[in-house]
Amino acid sequence: MKVILAGQHARHAPRLQRLLGGTCEVHGLEILPASGPIAADALITMRLDADEASRLQCALLHVPGVGLDAIAVGALPAGTRLCNVSEHEIPIAEFVVHAVLDHAIFTRPIPPLDEAHWPQAYMQRSFHGEAHGRRAAIVGFGAIGRAVAARLSALGIHVTAVTRGLHGTEGADAHHPVSELAALLPDVDVLVLCCPLTEDTEGMIGEAELAAMHADALLINVGRGPLVQEAALYDALLHRRIGRAVLDVWYHYPVAGQASLAPSAFPFHTLANARCTPHISGWTQGLLDRRYAFIARNIERLRAGEPLLNTVR
Repeated sequence: MKVILAGQHARHAPRLQRLLGGTCEVHGLEILPASGPIAADALITMRLDADEASRLQCALLHVPGVGLDAIAVGALPAGTRLCNVSEHEIPIAEFVVHAVLDHAIFTRPIPPLDEAHWPQAYMQRSFHGEAHGRRAAIVGFGAIGRAVAARLSALGIHVTAVTRGLHGTEGADAHHPVSELAALLPDVDVLVLCCPLTEDTEGMIGEAELAAMHADALLINVGRGPLVQEAALYDALLHRRIGRAVLDVWYHYPVAGQASLAPSAFPFHTLANARCTPHISGWTQGLLDRRYAFIARNIERLRAGEPLLNTVR
């Protein structure tokens, strides 16, 4: 069997080859061919435009993540099966917990503890906050949302699941449909966005929603950048209408060979109340080990003619 890893995942070809042994030939291509058929038994990539999808000749397109917003699903040939994989909920949930604790506890700069500052630092030490007793709303309650909820609940945080439906919300203290999110926001201390980007969710957090949040509220976006309206978020942070934002997902992403690109039209990185990270919340060695083991199992299932796991189409 021939397997191709494309784009930023091409460098993981040796990892997948080790997992599959001699049953497959694994090739890494940073850039797919600009013309002609793209032929393989399986293609692994996060991005596939309509032209590339129409030239695909393979039995399996495996996305090495959950999101399908960069895949032209409608242009895929009828015989191509599409699968995805998660396994990133553990590090993303830990990333969210760190953001919550950092916002709650380190509300003021800590003075240096040298001889000149130690007496005053001790005698005039100020209170810091607690995560316990705060209220969090998690928008999207799939694998990531449930993992976040479990960890926040362990800290004594009240968790509300905000979903399209009201099923599968075990582990939350309360659950509401997305249509009621605006009414919840004034009482929310932490708003976590981990839902997929769709026509319905794009721009779901805008000026009105940000205005409804209180002045110390924390917004954490580990879903997709465009879930939040770009200009409205920057303005709310600039004028401190919300307390802080932790932004790990962005509005523009580079492609192979692109040397210069801003992640946003606005300089979020210059704001003291914004922590900006380059989409690293789920990026750990543990994630890669679990994710590629799952992909290898699916390729072996394809070879053996067995039903595939996480079939999207």
